[in-house]
Amino acid sequence: MLETVLNQGEAAPTAGSTVLNQANAVLNQTNAALNQPNAALNQGSSALSQGNSALSQGNTALSQASTALSQGNSALSQGNSALSQGSTALSKVNSALSQGNSAPGQTKSALVAGHRSLSGRAAVVDDRRFTREAERSVALLDRTAVLSTRTMDFISQPVEPAVRLHLLVVDADTAVRSACAEIAASLGYAVESTGDLGHARTILRGKAADILLVNLPAGSNLGLELVSEVRLLYPETAVIAMTSSASVNVAVEAMRSGATDYLTKPFAMDELSTTLDRAAAAHLTDTTTRQLRERLRLTQGLGAMIGRSGEMEKLYRILSKVAQSSHPVLVLGESGTGKELVARTIHAYGPNANKPFLPVDCGSLVPTLIESELFGYVKGAFTGANRSKDGLLVAAEGGTVFLDEIGELTVDLQAKLLRALQEREVRPVGATHRVPIRARIVAATNRDLAEMVDKGTFRKDLFYRLNVVNLRLPSLRDRREDIPLLAAHFLDRISREHGIKFTLSDEVLRIMMRHDWPGNVRELEHAVERACALSSGPVIHLGDLPTQLQQQGIEAQRASAPGAEATDFGPAPALKTLADMEREAILGAIRTLSGDKLQAAKLLGIGKTTLYRKLKEYGIVDPLRDD
Repeated sequence: MLETVLNQGEAAPTAGSTVLNQANAVLNQTNAALNQPNAALNQGSSALSQGNSALSQGNTALSQASTALSQGNSALSQGNSALSQGSTALSKVNSALSQGNSAPGQTKSALVAGHRSLSGRAAVVDDRRFTREAERSVALLDRTAVLSTRTMDFISQPVEPAVRLHLLVVDADTAVRSACAEIAASLGYAVESTGDLGHARTILRGKAADILLVNLPAGSNLGLELVSEVRLLYPETAVIAMTSSASVNVAVEAMRSGATDYLTKPFAMDELSTTLDRAAAAHLTDTTTRQLRERLRLTQGLGAMIGRSGEMEKLYRILSKVAQSSHPVLVLGESGTGKELVARTIHAYGPNANKPFLPVDCGSLVPTLIESELFGYVKGAFTGANRSKDGLLVAAEGGTVFLDEIGELTVDLQAKLLRALQEREVRPVGATHRVPIRARIVAATNRDLAEMVDKGTFRKDLFYRLNVVNLRLPSLRDRREDIPLLAAHFLDRISREHGIKFTLSDEVLRIMMRHDWPGNVRELEHAVERACALSSGPVIHLGDLPTQLQQQGIEAQRASAPGAEATDFGPAPALKTLADMEREAILGAIRTLSGDKLQAAKLLGIGKTTLYRKLKEYGIVDPLRDD
C-alpha cells in the first residue's frame, strides 16, 4: 500500500506538469481569441473612416448636383422665355406678311425682332429685301440637313450688292451641289452649277465667274488642275475649294495652287455664307480698286505722269486702253520725254501690275551680254557661267520687259528677239531646250525706226511685230502749258527733301515758258534741281538758272528795253553772246571729230568733266543730232 502511494507520489509531478502544459495551451488559445476581436475592431475602425470619407464626398457631389440643377432650371426658364418671345415675334412676322404692302414698317420691325430672339445676333435688314428674308429663314433652315447635322444659328445676311456676282458651283454630289446653289441664289448670287469639270471649263470660257466653288475629290488631281488653270487664265476669279474631312492636305495643295479659301465637309450653312461673303467682299474690293486705278487721274495727270495739255489728255486715253491688253507697245519720242515712265504706267495700270517690271537698256550693254540678259544661259555656256540663270523674258513671269533704246540692237539679236516674240519661247545661251515665256514687251527708242528699216539697219518684220500699238510722246516745247505743272512738281519733291519751300519768281517762269527745252522734261528737271541747289533763298531767281536760260532772260530784258528795236542806221544787229559762241564752239568741235568727246575736250583745252557739264546745261544728249 505504501509502495503504491509512493508510486503515485512519484507520478504526481509528472501529471502536474502535464496539467500545467495544458493550462498554458488553454491560456495561449485564450490570448489568441482575445487578439482576434482587437484586429476586427481595427478593421472596423478603418472601414468606418473610409465610410465617413465617402459620405463626405457624397455630400459634396450632392451639393454640386443641386447647384447644377438650379442652374439648369434657370436656363430652362430663360429658354422657355426666349421661345415664347420667338413665337410671339414669328406671329408678328406672319401677321405683317399677310398685311403685305399696307404695313411694311411693321413687317420689318417684326422680322428684326424674330431674328434677334431666335439667334441672339444682330440683324441688318434692308427695306428692299425684307420680304425675301422672312421666306428665306424657313427655306434655308430646311436645307441645312443636306450639308451638316450640326446645330446652326440663323444668320441674317447683309444687304445684297447692286451688282450680282456670278458664282459657279462644281461638285459631282448632286445633293451638295443643289444645296450650295440654292443657298447662294438666296443670298443674291447669280448661280450656275455643274458636276463635270469639263463642262465647268466650257462655262468659264463663255463667261468668267467671279467666284468658283469647286469640290476637290480625294485621290484625284483633276480638281487641283482646274484650280491652277483658273488662277492662270482668270486671275480675277476667287476660288473656294471644298474638301472632305480626311483630305486636309488636298486643301493645303489647293491654297498653294491659287485657291483663296476652302471649306471642309460637312459644313454648316453659316460657314458657306460667311465664306462666300468673304470672297465676294475681296472680289468687289479688287474690282473697285482696279477700276479706280484705270480711271483715277491726279489733278496734274495720270498716275506719275504730269500734264493736262491736249496732247497728254489724248495720250492718257490711249494708255487706259493699252494697259488692259497684252500686245507689244512701241513708245517713240525724243530723249527726256519720259518713255520709261510711260512704260511703267502701262505696267502699273495693267492686269499684271503685281508682276515684275524689268527694264533693259539695249544701248549700254554689249550684244553678248544683252543676249544673256534677255534669254538666259545654262551652266558652262561660257567662261564664268558657274550656274544656270533665267533670262529676263522668263523671269518676268507674266510681267513687263521694257526694252529701252531698241534701235541699238544688232541685227542678229533682232532676229532672235523676233523668234522669241513669235514662238513665245526662248532658248538660253548654250542650251538645247526651249523655255516658254509669258512676258509683255514694251519697247522704246528716240530714233526713227521706219527710216532704219529703209536703210536695212532694223528688221522690218521685228518693226511690225513691235509696232502693234504705237505711242508717240510729245516734246515739251509742244506742250508748254504743262511746264508750270512740271516745275511745281519738281519743286515740291525737292522742297520735301530739303525741308525748304522753294518757289519760282515770275521772271523765271516766263523764261521757262519761252525756252524750247531740247532735253525735254529731263532738262527741265535738271534745271530746277540746279536752281534749288544754287539758290540763296526759297525764291528761285534768274541768276539761279543754268547759263543758257540766264542768257535768254538777259536778251528778253534787252529786247523789252525802250529804243532797243532799231537805230538811225536800221534794225539793231543781231549780236551773239559769249554763251552762244561757247555753245557753238563745243558743238562744232564734237561734230568735227564725229562725236569723239574726249578729243573735242582736248582740242578746246577744257577737261572732259567740264565738257559733259556744259552739254548737260545745254540739255543736249546727242550732240550729233540735237541742235
